[in-house]
Amino acid sequence: MAMEYFSKFFFFVLLILCNFIQITVQENTLSFSCPLTSAPLSKNSSYKAVLRASLFSSQPARKAMAQKAVPGSSSYNYKSSFKYSMALIVSLPIGTPPQTQQMVLDTGSQLSWIQCHKKSPKRPLPPPTTSFDPSLSSSFSVLPCTHPLCKPRIPDFTLPTSCDQNRLCHYSYFYADGTLAEGNLVREKFTFSRSQSTPPLILGCATESAEAKGILGMNHGRLSFVSQLKIPKFSYCVPQRQGRVQTMPTGTFYLGQNPNSHTFQYISLLTFPQSQRMPNLDPLAFTVGLLGIQIGGKKLNIPEGVFRPNAGGSGQTMIDSGTQYTFLVDTAYSKVREEVMRLAGLKLKKGYVYGGSLDMCFDGNPIEIGRLIGDMTFQFEKGVEILISKERILDQVEGGIHCVGIGRSESLGVTSNIIGNFHQQNLWVEFDMTNRQVGFGKADCSKAV
Repeated sequence: MAMEYFSKFFFFVLLILCNFIQITVQENTLSFSCPLTSAPLSKNSSYKAVLRASLFSSQPARKAMAQKAVPGSSSYNYKSSFKYSMALIVSLPIGTPPQTQQMVLDTGSQLSWIQCHKKSPKRPLPPPTTSFDPSLSSSFSVLPCTHPLCKPRIPDFTLPTSCDQNRLCHYSYFYADGTLAEGNLVREKFTFSRSQSTPPLILGCATESAEAKGILGMNHGRLSFVSQLKIPKFSYCVPQRQGRVQTMPTGTFYLGQNPNSHTFQYISLLTFPQSQRMPNLDPLAFTVGLLGIQIGGKKLNIPEGVFRPNAGGSGQTMIDSGTQYTFLVDTAYSKVREEVMRLAGLKLKKGYVYGGSLDMCFDGNPIEIGRLIGDMTFQFEKGVEILISKERILDQVEGGIHCVGIGRSESLGVTSNIIGNFHQQNLWVEFDMTNRQVGFGKADCSKAV
């Protein structure tokens, strides 16, 4: 038991210090960082284990359809589908000739990586169908240690790199949920159609990872998928998921122009100068100015400052497709829980906490409990709102137990407010990189085009 508490304490300290740790190995520098990524929950299991289980159970997305790029433009216009479980799982053709790879669409992280087949001379078996085989692609290349990205003059704590024994550029990427992905940095093409492919992009070729799928990093980082391709905007529509059903609904993903954008309402992204270094702030995230939360028609008494970064960066509110539920800092979470308890506290399943984070859980009739709580609304500038109807206020987590899809941020070891994909269902969410804004549009995402 003492060892268990020590392990938890060590991991908590690592999360706090991870952006500042630097370990020197001979002449090479290995640095650690903890970017945010998918955080699904499960009772009595780690985030990592449940993410692995949910991704292994996913089904291949439908065949993607590509549109021609605008003449004279470097932008890409591409439409694809994805499967929605606890994450948004896209299937993208990578390499020459292309191999279809399943990746988690993650607006909360930078580096894109795929699961690569690690050949062993002792076991000359064919590669697993879920992994990428570099030997089959004529456009694949590995970054050497001499590449500037591998040995930057100023250490880049958002992308820890070092030289491996083969003098190739190696990366080790630790996520906030404890997930580790490591391998070599490589260059490889994405092929959208026979007539349209990208130039070779820098991504990770993971040979050591417990996850079955890769990550499609979509934040503001210079090495994210959208940054490398200079894509002006992208959007997705998350379909509604009905409890823990095995069949995963299909949503829609656009790179470039979305024909539905004329129906969207936009809010500005908060920007932070590079000189403004705050230890608890993720400067690469899509940060928005949340103004308040309303439950059952009542606006909660939460100061607006709780939803914006303070001097140390705590309180940042981000839109993250890679996190399952919504997480709030303590001041905001306490007010939400207080109101939920006032409205439906008599129905609470006492002593029950799901995944170490969700403690507003019930084992009664979810329709009845939803009516007691009422609709929930996240309020932004310009009157823009995300409305969570009382029918969708609860999520079935196991058996007959349903929980409000909101947890306390400190349970993830972060000091940010995160609006996860559970509260993005039946919404178009567009990230406009050019105009630095996020757009929302109501939709039936199972029928979105």
